[in-house]
Amino acid sequence: MPCNAIGHHKGAASLWLKCTFVMDSSAAVLTVGILIGHYGIDKSSDSAPTWVKDLSKDVDENLLEELLSEVDKNRIEENLRVLTKVPHLATTAGDEQTVQLMLNRWRDPETGLDQAWREEFMVYLSFPDPDRPNKVTVVNSSNDVLHTAREKEKAYTPDQENAAVVQPYAAYSPAGQVQGKLVYANYGRMTDYQHLSKLMNLRNAIAITKNGRTGRADQAINAAPFGILGVLVYTDPLDMNDGFMSDANETYPHSWYMPPSAVERGAYASTYGDLLTPYLAAKEETYRVPLKDVTGIPPIPIQPIGFEDAYMLICELDGKPAPPEWQGGFNCTYNYGGPGFRSSSAFDNSDVKLDVFNYGEVKNSSNVMGVIRGSVEPDRYVIYGNHRDSWVHGAIDPSSGTSVMLELTRVLGKMVKQGKWRPRRSIIFGSWGAEEFGLIGSSEYTEQYFTKLSERTVAYINVDIAVQGNVSLQAAGMPSLQNVIFKAAKQVKAPGLDSMSVYDKWICYSNRTSPVYGLIPSLGYLTGAGSDYAPFVHYLGITSLDISYTFDRTKTRARIYPAYHTAYDTFDYSSKFIDPGFYTHQAVGKTAGSVLVRLADSLVLPINCSDYAESLEAYLRMALILFEDQLLAMNISMEPIKHAVANFRSASNHLEQVIRSSDLANETPLKLRKINDQLMLLDRAFLNPVNLQSKFRHIIWAPIQITTRTFPGLSDAYFRAKLSRTDAAWAQVHLLVSVISQVIEGAAHMLRDVI
Repeated sequence: MPCNAIGHHKGAASLWLKCTFVMDSSAAVLTVGILIGHYGIDKSSDSAPTWVKDLSKDVDENLLEELLSEVDKNRIEENLRVLTKVPHLATTAGDEQTVQLMLNRWRDPETGLDQAWREEFMVYLSFPDPDRPNKVTVVNSSNDVLHTAREKEKAYTPDQENAAVVQPYAAYSPAGQVQGKLVYANYGRMTDYQHLSKLMNLRNAIAITKNGRTGRADQAINAAPFGILGVLVYTDPLDMNDGFMSDANETYPHSWYMPPSAVERGAYASTYGDLLTPYLAAKEETYRVPLKDVTGIPPIPIQPIGFEDAYMLICELDGKPAPPEWQGGFNCTYNYGGPGFRSSSAFDNSDVKLDVFNYGEVKNSSNVMGVIRGSVEPDRYVIYGNHRDSWVHGAIDPSSGTSVMLELTRVLGKMVKQGKWRPRRSIIFGSWGAEEFGLIGSSEYTEQYFTKLSERTVAYINVDIAVQGNVSLQAAGMPSLQNVIFKAAKQVKAPGLDSMSVYDKWICYSNRTSPVYGLIPSLGYLTGAGSDYAPFVHYLGITSLDISYTFDRTKTRARIYPAYHTAYDTFDYSSKFIDPGFYTHQAVGKTAGSVLVRLADSLVLPINCSDYAESLEAYLRMALILFEDQLLAMNISMEPIKHAVANFRSASNHLEQVIRSSDLANETPLKLRKINDQLMLLDRAFLNPVNLQSKFRHIIWAPIQITTRTFPGLSDAYFRAKLSRTDAAWAQVHLLVSVISQVIEGAAHMLRDVI
């Protein structure tokens, strides 16, 4: 009887033992141990060891329901109240208070985790000088100050009067004192500056731009080549407030809209992670690149202001009217500027002066980590994370997510402490530091544990802005996690509606038609770096999911909740205008908790590679429509990508069939482990083997500059080549076709039978 023909009977272990004597001794011992345990012990017997029963244990739906029923909205509300008592900008005293809060909760003897600790990184941050506040003024030829922009936001509640509220500023803007005639540059995109430069000489000018449509740092990076000296940036009321502007009766504190003095803070850097230690964890002795060699940060001073001050500046500008698509929410015509102000204005012939005194400093920032050890596969990790730091009080960003995470860890920790439950795989919780400065805590964590996380992480779940509205779930992630988030959403009641599930409401507000499933909710793509999923997705290739609840986007132009990154993102704002009663926070906690437990407890990982194939096929269809004819004219064939996508579909169907046709609860543990590893490592296969020195290595979900639903790198390369018409640019397109086809082929091979 050959070794590969051994049946499932009690004599199999002894016969297998004879066959393995020719093997390496350590492998023989491992194989004998596993097979004697698997075949020689009746797993249904009461006398069987606990670990034998655990081997075939799947998600216990009844236990999961019990876990979710324990998620308490009142505790989440209290968590948020405590987290937002004081501002907690990264590395400040308020931030340290939240570190201690997380540690105390996760070390609680009755509801804590198995272990909790802090990890320190020495990271480069940027702050305004409290002794020399940044200033924006209008000065005439005699240097008289005609107008001074507000330096601090108007206080409506005691929260905004807290001494720890940081002055609005652009983190990583260089210090500098510049002045010049003002010009209006729309969103500060390169195309906006190019258009403006055809109308006037921009040298020595100051530009004013609107938030949105491009990266924060790009507004200054794009401006510098045209000779512009500095940039002001504001949030236009048309883009965020649906045009409402008055705090007398329209904006906060009367509604959720941002008041006139509100300023959106932010990190003005186009990459993520510590700027001085790229690809290395920022420890005390780590090599740091010179600051002069850092790219992706503003080369000229830039300062954010409120729209009340922007209104006074823009409505006084001279020059021709800007085109309709450049107009905003002010009750005046947005002119380009002469450069400068109208002669009929009180600001006639005056300059805008920008005084920025920001400074950079390497400071100690902490991640707080906690773990629940797995019972069967402790070396397989499901990671659940959110950042802890905020620009001011941060009730929504990020404390809505942190308050939910604290409640989930309390519920899960209590079940573990009581001996009622322990996950199959280990769960790691991360409270990341300094996210607002460029996803720093999570990035340094992935850099420090690069190999371990690459080899062992099943998935990453990110719940940052858990609740920014109370209408519908909003989720983005790899298509392979579509089914698990759908399943979780179906088992949770929609906030305030016993007759509808979270899934039901989601499909009402955001849906698509799948060729396989019909009408389903739309799961977004993690193509950018908007939160801490970025280093896991783009750098490590880890299957990830980002979960939140949002507002009805058909009823507002707001790109995000209007108090975003302002001093008004407080407990008062959240509890009055975002989620009264905290029912939505509770629903998000239950939904995220269900996803977490399913990923940690399922016998077979709930990762569906066929759903990935559907997304690749959709990408391919769009690429053929947009690119194929032109590429053929340039002697570049799309056939390799066609073949690769077809092979991926075939391989995914094959693996799904293997899973469906196998009684994996009664198979060898090694077979189950093999299949789970194929699923776990699928996204690693999509990492670009050519562009290794990049924070954006995932070829399928890389950030996209040209908005098309297709392969992002190929799309960008194609449109650059069309614009430049150079052989080198078309060669880059050919390279991307080769890279994409080969990584998809590699992913298909991951799903094939192991050789």
